[in-house]
Amino acid sequence: MMDMTINMDVFLEYGMRLLSGILILGAGWIIGKYLQKAINRAARLDETISSFLGGFAKYAVFAFAGVIVLGQFGVETASLIAVLGAAGLAIGLALQGTLSNIAAGVMMLVLRPFNVGDYIDFGGNGGTVKSLGLFGTELSTPDNVYIFAPNSSIWGSNIYNYSRNLQRRMDIDFGISYNDDIGKAIKIVQKVLDDEERLVTSEDKKPTVMTAGMGASSVDLKARFWCKSSDYWALKWDLTKAIKEALDKNGITIPFPTRTIINETTTAKPANTSKSKAAKKAA
Repeated sequence: MMDMTINMDVFLEYGMRLLSGILILGAGWIIGKYLQKAINRAARLDETISSFLGGFAKYAVFAFAGVIVLGQFGVETASLIAVLGAAGLAIGLALQGTLSNIAAGVMMLVLRPFNVGDYIDFGGNGGTVKSLGLFGTELSTPDNVYIFAPNSSIWGSNIYNYSRNLQRRMDIDFGISYNDDIGKAIKIVQKVLDDEERLVTSEDKKPTVMTAGMGASSVDLKARFWCKSSDYWALKWDLTKAIKEALDKNGITIPFPTRTIINETTTAKPANTSKSKAAKKAA
């Protein structure tokens, strides 16, 4: 009877510890989520910092709650930390991928090669940055495909930020026939550029048209101008259409590659009829 009472007391004691541990972990998770939202609201002006620090705070609070739960079951946290410190090398090797993502996230947060809302390209992948997290970065492609990229894969690649600079230069290449007047074609395209109000026309960024080269079937021209980064694609589409229509209207030919094929055929020589007749007579 005494043993049954002792076992019941032990069961109740550990049951209460287990229940308290679950409650502590739940409270830690809730507090972490609340703290993450609070950081996001406080750093609303900088979404890159808020998304990174919010995720870091959530996991830090949850880890702290885990240490408290271990203490509830009689685990010496001081000795646990010492053991983890001694086994740090093994843990680092086992989690090197995860740790490298965290380190890469910290470096990107400090050096800021991009911000939330920028369009970037890395390692052949590109998209608009939606959030920079503790382990990975979320992006969205122009056709609305979701991308989750580990931070280390971004940090280990060349990062092209197409939104960082407010202005960008654009070149539109086109060709005219060798029989057309180059000066006339340049004046036509230059007028198209001068009539476009969205171009940047500062002293050192004037729209120009130049002769780029002589191709196999055309004289290659280039229209070069500067514009706002936000207008880049709209201008590329609109001016490509406008240049084509202006050249057509003024009788300037835009040639397509052609190839001349010479077919040389050999005809058989006719037989020597005199010899054949002499042979017949001899027969």
